[in-house]
Formats: sequence, C-alpha cells, structure tokens
Amino acid sequence: MKKFPNTCPSCDSKLVVSKLTCESCDTEVIGKFSLPIWTQLGLDEQEFVLEFLLNSGSLKEMANQLGKSYPTVRNKLDDLIHKLRMLKNIE
Repeated sequence: MKKFPNTCPSCDSKLVVSKLTCESCDTEVIGKFSLPIWTQLGLDEQEFVLEFLLNSGSLKEMANQLGKSYPTVRNKLDDLIHKLRMLKNIE
C-alpha cells in the first residue's frame, strides 16, 4: 500500500489539499484545506491508533494482540500522545 503523502517531495514543506472530487457526480470543491492531524502520523502509528480505538482503549488488550508487554505498548502510546501534541501546536 502506498503511503499518503503529507510533505512535499521537493522541499519537505507540509502539503495541503486543494481539490476534492465526488466520484458519484463529479462535483469538485476547490480551495486550500489542511490535512487532518492523523495523516501526519506514519502508517504504523495510524494503525496503532485505530487498533487502540477498536480495543476500547484497553492497553492490556493491545499488548495481548501485539504480543508485547504492557509497558512497551504504554510507551508507544505515550510517544504518540507526545507527537500529536507537538503536531497540534504547530498548526
């Protein structure tokens, strides 16, 4: 699966969405829209957040599912929280 780009391949600046298209009726919306903060996470980080939500926020279940220790999963969540806070302050 291709990774969704969130930075410019030329200058590494943050990308914005400039056009949305309806696949059903071909209506187009043009403008400059910022990308959701989650798109600035790596694919593995996005998958972790999704699984965390699907497991009702249970780190114990996440640890069992991933075959890792609870402290390892807790540390990964703490790292993600830190990253999201940093990204949110940038916007």
